[in-house]
Amino acid sequence: MKNHRDKLSVPGSRDSIVRIGIAVRGRVQGVGFRPYVYRLASSLGLAGWVGNSPAGVDIELEGRRAVLEQFLNKCKTNPPPLARIDNVSLEEQSPKGDSGFQVRTSGNGSDTRSALITPDMATCGTCRDEILDTANRRYRYPFTNCTDCGPRFSIINALPYDRANTTMNIFPMCPECRAEYEDPGDRRFHAQPNACPRCGPHLELWDDAGRVLARHDEALVQACRLVLRGGILALKGLGGFQLVVDAQNDGAVRRLRRLKARQEKPFALMFPDLHHLRLHCDLAPEEQDLLTSPAAPILLARCTAAAHRIPTAISPAVAPGNPYWGVMLPYTPLHHLLMAELGSPVVATSGNVADEPICIDEQEALVRLRGIADVFLVHNRPIARQMDDSVVQFVDGEEMVLRNARGYAPMSIRLPRPGPTALALGAHVKNAVAVSAGRNVFVSQHIGDLSTSKAREVFARELGALPSIYHIDPQQVISDLHPDYHSTVVAGNQRRPLLQVQHHIAHVFSCMAEHGLAPPVLGIAWDGTGLGDDGTIWGGEFFKVDGTGTTRFAHMRSFPLPGSEQAIVDPCRSALGVLYEIFGDEVFSQKDLIPLQSFRHEELEILRRMLKQKLNTPRTSSVGRLFDAVAAITGICRRSRFEGQAAMKVQFAAETDDTTDAYPFQLSEDNSPLVLDWQPMVISMLNDVRHAVGTEQIAAQFHRTLVAMLLAVARRSKITQVVLSGGCFQNKVLTRQSMHALRLAGLNPFCPQRVPPNDGGIALGQIYRTTITMNEEN
Repeated sequence: MKNHRDKLSVPGSRDSIVRIGIAVRGRVQGVGFRPYVYRLASSLGLAGWVGNSPAGVDIELEGRRAVLEQFLNKCKTNPPPLARIDNVSLEEQSPKGDSGFQVRTSGNGSDTRSALITPDMATCGTCRDEILDTANRRYRYPFTNCTDCGPRFSIINALPYDRANTTMNIFPMCPECRAEYEDPGDRRFHAQPNACPRCGPHLELWDDAGRVLARHDEALVQACRLVLRGGILALKGLGGFQLVVDAQNDGAVRRLRRLKARQEKPFALMFPDLHHLRLHCDLAPEEQDLLTSPAAPILLARCTAAAHRIPTAISPAVAPGNPYWGVMLPYTPLHHLLMAELGSPVVATSGNVADEPICIDEQEALVRLRGIADVFLVHNRPIARQMDDSVVQFVDGEEMVLRNARGYAPMSIRLPRPGPTALALGAHVKNAVAVSAGRNVFVSQHIGDLSTSKAREVFARELGALPSIYHIDPQQVISDLHPDYHSTVVAGNQRRPLLQVQHHIAHVFSCMAEHGLAPPVLGIAWDGTGLGDDGTIWGGEFFKVDGTGTTRFAHMRSFPLPGSEQAIVDPCRSALGVLYEIFGDEVFSQKDLIPLQSFRHEELEILRRMLKQKLNTPRTSSVGRLFDAVAAITGICRRSRFEGQAAMKVQFAAETDDTTDAYPFQLSEDNSPLVLDWQPMVISMLNDVRHAVGTEQIAAQFHRTLVAMLLAVARRSKITQVVLSGGCFQNKVLTRQSMHALRLAGLNPFCPQRVPPNDGGIALGQIYRTTITMNEEN
């Protein structure tokens, strides 16, 4: 037999009868691919069969060669809308003289390493119309779905994607649903979560003791009444619980903040439809398209009221001091029914206490959310894994995923070259894990901050579940360098060979993997923190990646960070470290400095002693901490209530000023690595503050200076491919200006789009860095 990999020509003469086996790899399960093949083959008069395999979809076709080629070309150019075909392999076979075409049950092969699991998809228009149609048997049924929409990754336990391998296996289909499921001409043909009010999951409304208050549709109606009265609803959704309140009820929003221990971090908003949303937010066409796409993520959209300083009915406690709202549209039938009943926007935030993962089980929710939620709207379809709402923004018209979860996860990346069979454990915050085999990498959904015991339970579960689903037995484990990260500690206990990849190098390789880049590359990784090879805290890094390896080419000048991690929530500590680096002990006599005014006398004496004696005062080159310092020096933000708040406020200030001026800085001529010295910038900035220059102008000039610094190093490197990664490049102003400046200089810049620029991309970078190292050694 002859194998024609990635080749769509069929051997034989044009009119000869031939038979071929076709192996289709990619996202082809759970997307209606088999019924699509059935209809196409039948319409062309071809014989054979189609079936799921653990690796994708397998097909055998028999017919005239010209017709077979027609079939293959249509599959390639016009697949089902949710499908993604990565590879097609053909194999010649002996004709059998079959007649007719059939859909077979799934195979039981062992090679699952190229199969792609489809993410959970938002309700399609047809299913939405059915639940609103009084004549339809699924009228107001909140678990309606078809092959074009509905739960996927959140219910799957194993490949292949068949009902028996999902949490829907406890719901036997009624005769009507079974007939739909078995009819290749029906859009619910082999829709694994297929169900109806007669045979599927149902709703119940519970009080905080778990007593049933109402069932089925009445449970939904009563839940909506409570929300409209100002109550807090715990809603069991697609991938876990959400806490829902009326967004126009200021008292309800503030009560939710207090009970959830979430001081100022923005809440997400769900609007009934696009019309309601456009009344509150300025939306570009591509943003509207994304909100109504199958992924249907949370979008960071500019609030019209903030942009034009006009009143809004939405509570100001939804996103205090933030001109951007995280907005989304209903994405399940349950949400569509809820929002149709309410008719106005709601806060729909994660069902958890601050920093913990979301609840996915109703009994767990009763315990963890008691004292927060007034009632619980639950259902009896088990959730296989937590699935937060994904978060996306647009930078210069290009999508940038900030949180990889519902609608996007699991993420699959095909590397430019084969890599290790490995398990990568990612970072400590915004954690995600990844598993790889050959050229395929599969990245989990967002897990979160590993500081809490609940998050560590989810982390441990996903470490086992992700390799298990794909039937991959990792031969090595990859972790961060930081010995105190929970992910690093767990990696050391895996009883497999352990490799470690420096945090910022992983950031660079994450973006390289997404764009399929090979060396040479100049990698720029700017973030808040990460342990460097020299034992200091890095975060303002430039790396040369070439055929000889990865070297630290340049970095920001370091400065002391009094209190270490405490500086993350106290920007004035970062500012004090920067100022002490410039002025030494003399800084404590400059009483007009805003950061010094933020401390009591006793606190300043303690900090002074820490800086002089270098007690709990590590040095850092972090651009994230430099943002914090600027926030405090200018008075834009003296205290962060959540991670990144100070830097965000500096960005928001910069957005309102169009200056093109930059502050002075120095790039060392004789250091190796090169050092970018920000001291001239800070001295000029202090002068502006003392002369009452507007904070918006100072913030804008700070951004322009960072771009000028970045460009100076890029030019010095003489490398054309430039990669931007790390949490600082979530900043739309910084990323947009950097990309423009690099392009104008004749360089070829890349920034994260599908892979989060923050630590959610670290696991992917760990694997690709290991892949490149393997190839260098070979």
